[in-house]
Amino acid sequence: MDSKPTRGGRRRFLRQAGGLASAAALSSQPAEAATRPSRDAPIESLIARMTLEEKAGQLSLFFDDAREEAPDVTPAQRAKALDAVSAEIAQGRVGALFNGLGVASGRALQTIAVTRSRLKIPLLFAADVIHGMRTIFPVPLGEAAAFDADLAERTARAAALEATALGIHWTFAPVVDVARDQRWGRVVEGAGEDPYLGRVLAAARVRGFQGLDLRRPEAMLATLKHFAAYGAVQGGMDYASAEVSEATLADVHLPPFEAGVRTGVGAVMTAYNDIAGIPATGHRRLLTEVLKRQWGFAGLVVSDFASDVEMVSHGFAADDKDAARRAILAGCDMSMASGAYLKHLPALVREGAVPMAEVDAAVRRVLGVKKALGLFDDPFRSLDVQAERSRIRTPEAVALAREAARRSVVLLKNEGRLLPLRPEGTRISLIGPFGADRAHLMGPWALWADHANSVSIEQGLRAALPDPGLLEVAAGCGIEAPLAGGLEAAVAAARRADVVVLAVGEGDGMAGESASRVDIGLPAPQQALAEAVAATGKPMLVLLRHGRALALTGAVREARAIMACWFLGSETGHALADLIFGHHSPSGRLPVSFPLASGQQPFFYNHRRTGRPQTDVKETAFKARYREVPNEALYPFGHGLTYGEVRYSATRLSVATLRGSESLVVSATVSHIGGRPLREVAQLYLHQRAASPVRPVRELKGFKALELAPGQSAEVEFRLSRQDLWHAGPDGQPLLEPGLFEVVIAPDAVAGTPIGFEFRRG
Repeated sequence: MDSKPTRGGRRRFLRQAGGLASAAALSSQPAEAATRPSRDAPIESLIARMTLEEKAGQLSLFFDDAREEAPDVTPAQRAKALDAVSAEIAQGRVGALFNGLGVASGRALQTIAVTRSRLKIPLLFAADVIHGMRTIFPVPLGEAAAFDADLAERTARAAALEATALGIHWTFAPVVDVARDQRWGRVVEGAGEDPYLGRVLAAARVRGFQGLDLRRPEAMLATLKHFAAYGAVQGGMDYASAEVSEATLADVHLPPFEAGVRTGVGAVMTAYNDIAGIPATGHRRLLTEVLKRQWGFAGLVVSDFASDVEMVSHGFAADDKDAARRAILAGCDMSMASGAYLKHLPALVREGAVPMAEVDAAVRRVLGVKKALGLFDDPFRSLDVQAERSRIRTPEAVALAREAARRSVVLLKNEGRLLPLRPEGTRISLIGPFGADRAHLMGPWALWADHANSVSIEQGLRAALPDPGLLEVAAGCGIEAPLAGGLEAAVAAARRADVVVLAVGEGDGMAGESASRVDIGLPAPQQALAEAVAATGKPMLVLLRHGRALALTGAVREARAIMACWFLGSETGHALADLIFGHHSPSGRLPVSFPLASGQQPFFYNHRRTGRPQTDVKETAFKARYREVPNEALYPFGHGLTYGEVRYSATRLSVATLRGSESLVVSATVSHIGGRPLREVAQLYLHQRAASPVRPVRELKGFKALELAPGQSAEVEFRLSRQDLWHAGPDGQPLLEPGLFEVVIAPDAVAGTPIGFEFRRG
C-alpha cells in the first residue's frame, strides 16, 4: 500500500488577488491552500471604514420583491417593498437581492446603493437560473443524459446571456449533488448517480455560466450547491439527515464540488441536511477546513434559504442568535433570507462571541466577488435596456433548446424496431395527460419561462406530419386523477390508430424541492389508462415525462417502445418529433438506474459487492437479493438505444502491468450495424478487486462520443494512469493501493467482459 500523498503533491489549489479573477485565469492558477482570498488594498480600505452594521449588511441576502418581476408578488406588495428595501439599501443594510428581474428597477435600486449609501458599495443581484431563463433547456438530470460537457457548457452560457440581459449577476446553479435514491425529489436538479459524470458536468456548467471573464456584462457568477451530501438524505426525504462514511463522502459526494472549485466557481451554497448530526451550514470542517483550506476556494459561501436559522429546528443551535454565531464561525459568509446576520452579528461581535476577524474575512469574500464581477468599476453592468430587448429568446437560443432536448432523450426500448415511425400515412393517437399539455413542459425551477412560445408534443407532431389530420389527441386522464369519460375516449382513439403514442409520467410538481415520493411509479390513473389502451392491441410508444428514474410496471413496461423524455423545456414537441420520425437518431444515456421496483431504493450501479453476492439468477438462497426481484436494474446506468445496432469488440490493453507513473491504453472497436448515422457513447469502467475500503463493482472513469456512419467502425481509446486509481481510505484521505484491477469499454454499466491488469508501485 502506498503512503498517503502530500496535500501539495496530489492537489493544486486556486487563489486569486482581491477575491476572484476570470474563470479562465482561475482554472490555470495553481497555488497552495488558502483560508481566505489574498488582500486587496481598496477592499481593505473599505473594510476598515465599515461599521459593524454595514458589515452585517454586506453579508445579508434578501428576497427581491421590489422589481418588475418576482414570483408570487402583487403590484401592491411590490410598491410597498420598494419603499422598504430602498431605505435599507440607503443605510447599507443590504448586500444582495435575489429572485427579482427587471433592468429599470434594478438600475433604480443600484443607483440608491452607489449614491445614497455611505460607502457606495454596489448591490449584487441573484436568481435561481437552473436550466434557462426565458428559453428553457432540459432539466439538468435530463441534459446529463446527453453525456456531453460541451452541450452543458453551451446551455449554461445561453442561460447566462438571457439572465444577465434581465439584470442578474449571480445564479444559484449548478446543482452538483450526487443522488442515489430516486425517491428524492431533487434528483431532477443534478447530474444523477455517478460522481465522475457529476464532476465533468459541474466544471462544464461553471464554465458556461461564468464565461472566460467574470467582468464581462454577460458573465454570471455560478454557485455550486448543496454543500454537501444533500443527495444522501435518508429515505430520499428532502431536508432529512445524511449518514455517510468519510470514504463515501470523499469518493462520491465531494468530487463534483472540488471539480467546480478547480474550474473557478465564485460561490458555494450550503445544504439543508445535517451530516452525522452536524448541519451543513454550521459544518466548520467542510466549509473551512475542506472547502477553503484544502481546496483553496476564494469565493463566497452562502446559506440556503434560511438554512442558518433552521439549525435551531435541527436542535443544533439554541436560538437564531446562536445559529448566526455558529454559521459565521463555521465559514458561511452570507445569510440568505433569514436576516439573522443583520440582526445578530453586531451584538455577537460586541459581546466577544464572534471575533471581528471572522466577520472581516466573510466581508472580504463578498466584496471580492463584487470586484471580480466588475461592479465597483461599473455598478450598472448587466443592467442594459437594449440587452433586455435584444438577448431574449434569440433564434440561436431556441435552436439550442431543440438540440439539447433532442440529445437528452433516452431510447429505453424499441422492440421489433417500432421506431422511427413513418410520418406519411400513419394514423397516430396521442394519448395521455401530457399530449397537449404545455403547463408541465419545463419542470421544476423554470421561474421565468416563456410559456406562450413553448411547444407541446401535439404541436411538435402536427408540425412534422405531412397530414396533421392523421393525429388524434385524447387526454384519457389527469396527471393524478381520472377524467370523466376519459378512459372510454382514449380507448376509442386507440382503436382508430395504427400506432398509439402514450404520453405519461410526472407533473412538474411531482419532482424538485419538497417533492419526495414513496412510490416512484406512475400515478394510478395513468397506469389504468396505459392498461386500457394496451388492451386494444395497438403498438404503443411510451413517452415518459419525469424528473427521476421511474419504476415501470404493467403495460408501460411491456410497451413496444419507451423513451425517457424527462422535462425537456421550451422545444419539447419539436425535439420529440425529430426523434419519433427519424430525422435524428436517439443518443441519450441514462444518468440514473431505472429499478425493477420502488422498494429497491436507494439503487445505483456503483455499489460495493457484498460477501454474499447473487452471481446467478437461479441462486437465491442466502444471497444479497430481495424475495420479489433480482438485485439489478430494469435499465442500468449508461443504457440507451439508437436506430441501429452497435457492437463492441473485446476490450484491449496496451500493457498487462501498470507501473509507477506510467500509463496504459485501453481500447476497443465499436461497429455500427445499421442504415442511419448515429452517435454512440462508449463508456470506460474500472474495478479494483481487493482494497480497503471495498471498491464499487464498477466505476465510470471516462466516456467518449463516436459519430458513426452506416456500416462504419471506429477505434475508441482511453488512457489510464495512477491518478485514475486513487480512492479514499476509511478516514476519507486519499489512497493508492497496488493490486489487480479490471477494466472494460462498454455501452452501459453492466455490459461487456472486463479485462485485468496489475498496478505496481515501482
